[in-house]
Amino acid sequence: MSFVSPLFLWYFLPAMLVAVLVCPRAWRNGIIAVGSLVFYATGAGSFTLLLIACMVVNFLAGPALEPDDWGLGGSSRRRRLLIGVIGFDLSILLVWKYAGFATEQIAWFAQLFGGDFPVAELALPIGISFFTFHHISYIVDIYRGERRALRNPVSFGTYIAMFPQLAAGPIVRYHEIADQLPQHRHHRLDDIAAGFPRFALGLCKKAVIADSLAPFVATCFATPADEMTFAIAWLGAVAFTLQLFFDFSGYSDMAIGLGRMLGFRLPENFARPYSAVTITDFWRRWHMSLSRWFRDYVYIPLGGNRSGGHKTYRNLWIVFVLTGFWHGAAWTYVIWGVYHGALLVLERATGWAAAPESTGPRIARRALTLVLVIIGWVFFRAPDLGQALSMIGHMFAPDLDGLTDVAASALTNQRLVLLLLAAVVFVLPATPVMGPLLESARTRPANALRVGVMTVGVAYAAILVATGTFSPFLYYQF
Repeated sequence: MSFVSPLFLWYFLPAMLVAVLVCPRAWRNGIIAVGSLVFYATGAGSFTLLLIACMVVNFLAGPALEPDDWGLGGSSRRRRLLIGVIGFDLSILLVWKYAGFATEQIAWFAQLFGGDFPVAELALPIGISFFTFHHISYIVDIYRGERRALRNPVSFGTYIAMFPQLAAGPIVRYHEIADQLPQHRHHRLDDIAAGFPRFALGLCKKAVIADSLAPFVATCFATPADEMTFAIAWLGAVAFTLQLFFDFSGYSDMAIGLGRMLGFRLPENFARPYSAVTITDFWRRWHMSLSRWFRDYVYIPLGGNRSGGHKTYRNLWIVFVLTGFWHGAAWTYVIWGVYHGALLVLERATGWAAAPESTGPRIARRALTLVLVIIGWVFFRAPDLGQALSMIGHMFAPDLDGLTDVAASALTNQRLVLLLLAAVVFVLPATPVMGPLLESARTRPANALRVGVMTVGVAYAAILVATGTFSPFLYYQF
């Protein structure tokens, strides 16, 4: 089930909100847990059993990992249990997400020697990368003593399966939400009033902008190498840069708004990433919940920046290779991660990330950062490495060929206008961030924006949804 489907908007969401409003406050977690499993089952089907099995293992392990009398007694035994549970969680992810990729590489290698090897073909469970990271956060936070384990399976199910963040984030670390799980809401209507404008903003981003740009992006990235031009390469790359931002930040706004309507404060996931002045700054602003997860559970345990330059660079490389691979089982994602890791190491080694930010250099730094990000997104979106290299090659080989007939027909006047309007995000100041402003601010500009989004924007987005012109969120595939 998608947030931009009629089933969700006209039936599921109203039913959930009514149930939370009219039932006793103590029922909140139970309503959310059951509703979330229903939400997941409508799209994932039998994979719901896999999700439940993972939840059972991690829930049962939680109390035994606590560093006190509730635990197993010895730190070495607790550590072995921790490694075992993490191994279980990662094995589920590796099998379902990467078995096909791994067997493809073995089959290719076997063919070099005239052999044959079967390729595994497994369907990818929706949101497996996200609920795996939630499980790992849960058991590691307990092991570190940052929070107590949950003894109530309903509360645990609410955290893991909460439908706003189940399929595509934001990645909510356990210690960020643990204190909210046992609390009962006292201002339910206030929460709905605060969360709905944020949800409406995300709906407009997704349905009005991202989905409108999607056909043109698909046409550009499907252009054969012998028909690729400078114009197609750049317009396609820029259009995808905007599509991905409005799609994923739109999802995050909808998730945060839904969470608020249910009484939870989910973490922010975007802070004007295309206003970044360095790649380091970009990763402080883009998919922030993923960056924080890798920082807390991979980068810092590896030693972070505490062991000198060379080990710091190594740790950055490891994190971003894993970041790329986390996004998908394909070499294009791995190279995208290596690319960003190389840029981060270069910035740290040269001191570029900490350079002064006067007005003049800041504009140039923003422009350079944006170009580097756009180039990286080509690897992220391209169907294969050959197509990515073809597009990037044409991006740096100007010609006068323009758009092909197919690309020109895909770039309708409406899409061109939306592309130009969406590109305004490239020149906006780094602050304020619209989502939090729309949710909480009570100034006249914020109120005017809130009214506009909830009237004109939502009405138009609802028409698009009703006519079936929506597409799945891009991050559902991860």
